[in-house]
Amino acid sequence: MAWLFLAAAILTEVAASLSLKAAADGRNRWYAVVALGYVLAFTSLTLALDRGLGIGVAYGIWVASGVALTAVASRILFKEPLTKLMGLGIALVGAGVLLVELGAH
Repeated sequence: MAWLFLAAAILTEVAASLSLKAAADGRNRWYAVVALGYVLAFTSLTLALDRGLGIGVAYGIWVASGVALTAVASRILFKEPLTKLMGLGIALVGAGVLLVELGAH
């Protein structure tokens, strides 16, 4: 169940971040989605931690997944760049999280 809460935290954080871009582009009603998304993200992360996930592992996965998903989604939704160098950065963040996960065991 902890992993489901972590997945919910990741998805709601990405939705909130993407909504922030929409709100910043002049669609002020999206700020409500931003606020709700971040509240749900932190609540879900808290529930994941309460169910036994370590903070280092959970936060690392949350951040790495959020960065990768937000970059890809912003490319699709907002036509923002996603260069090879950015892809390498995302891969390095993912590798770092994997090392943290492996080191926790």
